[in-house]
Amino acid sequence: MRDFLITTDSNSDLPQEYIDKLGTVIIPQYYSFGDTVYGDELHMPPAEFYDRMKNGELPQSQANNPAVIEDKFRAVLKQGFDIIHIAFSSALSGSYNNVCMVANELKEEFPDAKITIIDSMNVSLGETILLLHATELKEKGTSYDDIVADLNEFKKHINVQFTVDDLFHLQRGGRVSKTTAFVGSALNLKPFLTVTDIGTLISDGTARGRKKSLRTLVERMKASMEENTDLSIPVGIVHGNCLEDAETVAALVKEETGFTNIIINDISPSIGTHAGPGALGLLYYGKQKPAAKDTNE
Repeated sequence: MRDFLITTDSNSDLPQEYIDKLGTVIIPQYYSFGDTVYGDELHMPPAEFYDRMKNGELPQSQANNPAVIEDKFRAVLKQGFDIIHIAFSSALSGSYNNVCMVANELKEEFPDAKITIIDSMNVSLGETILLLHATELKEKGTSYDDIVADLNEFKKHINVQFTVDDLFHLQRGGRVSKTTAFVGSALNLKPFLTVTDIGTLISDGTARGRKKSLRTLVERMKASMEENTDLSIPVGIVHGNCLEDAETVAALVKEETGFTNIIINDISPSIGTHAGPGALGLLYYGKQKPAAKDTNE
């Protein structure tokens, strides 16, 4: 039986310490300021990225590069490994389709190899939680096919609760109208967003004021937890250059839910392009994600 590697993309926000420890192959996602493209060999510190957004510069996100995907996957296959790749939600980017296209082409070149692309139907550390779960299964000796089957069920339970500090970034991304952004900002409303069962991102209520929005994130998490959840499963908290707020939410999560394995990381710029400075996300295992048909979208 061939060995296999579990790979993902940079939108997973997988912390560098895990990349180094696991030797994870990462497919880069890109973003740009003007004509300068970042994401592969050229990177920008998150603090600088969000400061530039605060100062009025508007970055653009870009999909992954099929040529880069091909190079990275081919290098893995040439070493004799199969691949399970955990991809950013297909409903939010064309990156998933790019990976699938490259995988299908490489299967012709490497007919004995297995390449499975998992549509995470998720974002950010939601992908990381899937990757760490798959890694744990592999370390226990679980087979390739059984891990794939498990991930396709496990991913349905990775919940996302996001809030943003500035409605105008959502307005520029088409998530809310200009009128909603003006009125909401005047009333100090902080919107919530969640990811549905098909991987779409939707608006899902508001809270008045930043402190209230952070506490409400945890209340929403508690309301969507399953009974007897394995509290060793990692919880992800991502932030747009607001580490203190992320640490506040982490303390609340520990106090209110009993989860102790909490991963905090910056929101990658390719996602932060749409969320903006002050965005904060909570990602965790809970009840199945809400159905898209049950939302207002």
